Amino acid sequence: MKSDISIHLPDWSAQLISGTDKTFPTRESRMSLAILLSRLNVENATGGPFGAAIFNMDTHELLSIGMNLVVSSDCSMAHAEMIAISCAQQLLGSFDLGATPCRYELVTSCEPCAMCFGAIPWSGIRHLACGARDADARAIGFDEGPKMADWKEALESRGITVETDICRQEAADVLQLYAKDRGTIYNGRHG
Repeated sequence: MKSDISIHLPDWSAQLISGTDKTFPTRESRMSLAILLSRLNVENATGGPFGAAIFNMDTHELLSIGMNLVVSSDCSMAHAEMIAISCAQQLLGSFDLGATPCRYELVTSCEPCAMCFGAIPWSGIRHLACGARDADARAIGFDEGPKMADWKEALESRGITVETDICRQEAADVLQLYAKDRGTIYNGRHG
């Protein structure tokens, strides 16, 4: 039995981020990064068609990135949002991103699945920005889980603002690329 667990970001992600300006002043530029992460993940065959990033809400500086690593890590929880949140928490040395002096936003190439939706309030994220819709992911075969119909209102009632449909078509195009390339649809068999 292994005593420690580690999930590693793909090599291409470090190269991408090292050559990138760390400030993304518009919501579209922040979403473009999340979509680029999802596209590169598909093109490099390192995971599923989902990308995410966490930014400081005041300065728009990039804090962390994530991409879907479910298949490559053999971990069903390795969704892009979960990876980005985990990396941010490790970088800041806090399980609660809301306990820091800064406010953070999660930008994700697709609306969160049921698991990622549940993690957002616990993470301390103050804003969620989404590209593609849940329906776009379901259209290519992903089971996004039993998420409540009023999920946006549920987050907003906890003080987490939500924006959707930012660069939606570009994000949905990556999902379609993944389907065209016959990427693995990694739904649980009995869930």
